[in-house]
Amino acid sequence: MRFLHTSDWHLGRSFHRVGLLDAQAAFLDHLVATARDREVDAVLVAGDVYDRAVPSLPAVELFDRALHRLAEAGVPTVMISGNHDSARRLGVGAGLLGRAGIHLRTDPAGIGTPVVLTDAHGEVALYGLPYLEPALVREQLGAERSGHEAVLGAAMDRVRADLATRPAGTRSVVLAHAFVAGGAPSDSERDITVGGVSAVPAGVFDGVDYVALGHLHGSQTLTPRVRYSGSPLAYSFSEADHRKTTWLIDLGAGGEVTAAERVDCPVPRPLARLRGHLDDLLADPAHDRHRDAWIEATLTDPVRPHDPMTRLLERFPHTLNLVFEPERADTGSLASYAQRLKGRSDRQIAEDFVTHVRAGGGLDPAERTVLYGAFDDVRVDAATTEREGNR
Repeated sequence: MRFLHTSDWHLGRSFHRVGLLDAQAAFLDHLVATARDREVDAVLVAGDVYDRAVPSLPAVELFDRALHRLAEAGVPTVMISGNHDSARRLGVGAGLLGRAGIHLRTDPAGIGTPVVLTDAHGEVALYGLPYLEPALVREQLGAERSGHEAVLGAAMDRVRADLATRPAGTRSVVLAHAFVAGGAPSDSERDITVGGVSAVPAGVFDGVDYVALGHLHGSQTLTPRVRYSGSPLAYSFSEADHRKTTWLIDLGAGGEVTAAERVDCPVPRPLARLRGHLDDLLADPAHDRHRDAWIEATLTDPVRPHDPMTRLLERFPHTLNLVFEPERADTGSLASYAQRLKGRSDRQIAEDFVTHVRAGGGLDPAERTVLYGAFDDVRVDAATTEREGNR
C-alpha cells in the first residue's frame, strides 16, 4: 500500500509579513497531482493543518478546496489536529466527511478506532493520534503520570489493544503530532514543553509498522519506520537549508517499508542568510545568485550603517529581515538581548533570570517544580479557554 505523508501546512501563515496563501495553494495543487499521478492509496496529514486555532477565511477556503479535490480524485485522506489547530473546529463535520473518504481524527476518544483500508495483501489499520496536551487528556486516557511520554504511551496502549483484536497479519500505521527524541527542531515550531520535558522516545510507538509524524518542520528519518515529513514551505530563516518534501511510502505485505521516496515540494522563493559588513554584502559578486531570494541579512559593522535596509533592497529586492551583530572586542558582555535569548525555551530564560538576580544561585528542585508548574498552568488555562470558546 502506498501513502503520501505530509504535515505542518500552517495554512494562513505568513513569512515575515509576506503572505503565503498563493504558495500554499501551489503546494496543495502539487499534493493532489502527486496523489493522483503516483497512484497513492491514502494521504496522511500529521497535524498543524492551520496556523492558528481560529484560521482566516481565505485559509479555510483553501483547505475546503483541497478536501474537495482529494475526495473527487478518490484518494482517502487521514488527518489529525496539531498543536496549532483547534481540534473542535477542525473536527466539525468529521462524520459526514468520512463518508467522502476524508477521515478527520481530532478527538482523543477515537484513538483506538482506526480507518481500515484494504489492498491485495489484506487490511491496513490507520490510527490517528491528534496532538495530546498532557494536562487536558491525562485522565481521559488513563495515563499514570503527566507529561507527553505518559499520555502518548497511554494512547499507544489503546492502539495496540485494538490491533490485537484484528486478523493476524493486519498492518498498522499511526499518525502523531509530537516532538520525538532524535528530531532536529527549527525556530518556527511552537514550544510544547511540559514539566521541562518535550521530547518522547521513538520506542513509545513500538508495535506498529509505520509512524507518520508531524510537528518538526524538517524532513527527518528517525528510524526506517518513524519519519517526519516536515513542513511543505519554510516558515523561518532557520529552515534556509531544508529541502521541503513529502514522503512517498510503500508498505509491503509483511508491514515492511519497501520504499521511501522524498517528493520535492514547489519552492515559491529560495531563502538566503547573508552575514558581513554592509559594503561587502553589496559588492561581493558571489551574492549575485541570491538576488531573487528572500534575504535575512546580519550586519557586523562596528557602527550601524546609514539606511541599511534601503541600500540592501537596491541589490536584494526581497530582503525581509535585518539583524545587527556588531563586531566588538568583548562580544560576551555586549551581546544583544535577542541574541542571548536565541534558542532558549521560556523555562530556561526564567531559570537564567532567577540565577542572575541571585548572583549565581540557581533554583533548588522544589523551586524548579513550582516554576515549571506555573508554566504548565498557563498553557492549560490558555488551552481550556480556547476549548470552551469553541463550544
